[in-house]
Amino acid sequence: MIVHRQSSRRKFLQSGLAGAAALAYATAPVRLTAATGTAADAPHDNALGFRERYVSRPDGHRLYVRDYPGDGIPFVMVHGFPDNCQIYSTLGSLLSAAGRRAIAFDFLGFGSSDKPAGYAYSFEQQLTDLKAVVADLGLETVVPVAHDAGGPAAINFALDHASRVSSLVLLNCYYASSPVLRFPEFIELCANPQLTALSRALMTDPKQAAWLLQFQQSRFLEGAPAALRARFDSVLQPIINDNFAKPPSSVPAFLSMAADARSNLAFNSRRTASLRQFTSPVHLVWGTQDPYLNKAVADDIAAHFPKAVLTGLEANHWPQIDAPEVVARAMLSAAR
Repeated sequence: MIVHRQSSRRKFLQSGLAGAAALAYATAPVRLTAATGTAADAPHDNALGFRERYVSRPDGHRLYVRDYPGDGIPFVMVHGFPDNCQIYSTLGSLLSAAGRRAIAFDFLGFGSSDKPAGYAYSFEQQLTDLKAVVADLGLETVVPVAHDAGGPAAINFALDHASRVSSLVLLNCYYASSPVLRFPEFIELCANPQLTALSRALMTDPKQAAWLLQFQQSRFLEGAPAALRARFDSVLQPIINDNFAKPPSSVPAFLSMAADARSNLAFNSRRTASLRQFTSPVHLVWGTQDPYLNKAVADDIAAHFPKAVLTGLEANHWPQIDAPEVVARAMLSAAR
């Protein structure tokens, strides 16, 4: 791993993944909020400036939601995997401080949302999650904000509910098959249906899972400046570790989502012609140092929308963590 205090990081990862392997198929759903550790069936204000609540899906499973106060058409921010809504903590606060409402939530199986055992987690399920949050909060018009594997849910929501989407913001995400799209090796391994048994065995073995994460993180950080490495170390690494190691683990949801990735790409590819019919503004705010979802991916996505604008940033895969102030200004100027 190319980071500061390499031996400490390795020990941290191995201890975290040891818990992940032991708890990968835990059955108890989450009943506490990540921020307060108190029961949160009813909405309540949090000391960090957002209101916490749970939203029920049509099947009764609960989704954890953070609602940052503000006015105007709300941003509804969706995460990818293997992270959760905490990747938007700083960005949500910045948008709220600027007077704009922002909402972030954990997809089912991740973060503080319920993690039902044996559930068939999928991209269709994540689209239902997004619809459930918008409906429960009574949002008439929204600005979906997508990152990473959250792209399909946000873009398909925009296609399905175009009249309710004033604009769309895309942060280093993907949507359909493309010659320039390349998944990280870790995701590629878990997405290959011929390697399902191998990837599942690796992800439930503490040492092998720790090595896989360490390898992938070193690939993301290769060549990155010290400041971006430090942000990854201090902000993102704990989020990913908690997702995998905190009981109940997000490993089952991660493996299920990865296994669904290729079929979802094929489904979305059949919808790409519809992207030209989406006439609301689309703003791509992109970390150009991303070694996987790079600028070529952004250009390819932008070419499918009639009103797309691309803003490139000196950031890696998580621009909302690497450059939150710049991302916030770009979002506020693009989505009025």
